[in-house]
Amino acid sequence: MTNPSSAADTHPDLEREVAKLIVEALNLEVAPESIGPDSDLYGDGLGLDSIDILEIALVVSKQYGIQMKTESDDNFQIFKSLRSLCSYIAEKRSK
Repeated sequence: MTNPSSAADTHPDLEREVAKLIVEALNLEVAPESIGPDSDLYGDGLGLDSIDILEIALVVSKQYGIQMKTESDDNFQIFKSLRSLCSYIAEKRSK
């Protein structure tokens, strides 16, 4: 997997789209635009837990046709931030 947090691999339109998807899927009481591209999705960032991440994985799989595996060693890096998730989506959906 390529480095998902590379500054050269930014996807602002996709980031806005995925932020909206996350807010809607989890019924969060935050505006999608308030989710910073490099803010942590887990813990102190957006405050998501493993169940939330699983829900996001299901929504992303359905929306973008990407197979995401729960046992993947890359999941922590993929779901680290909005930017890393979007880089992963962009990489996988282009194949």
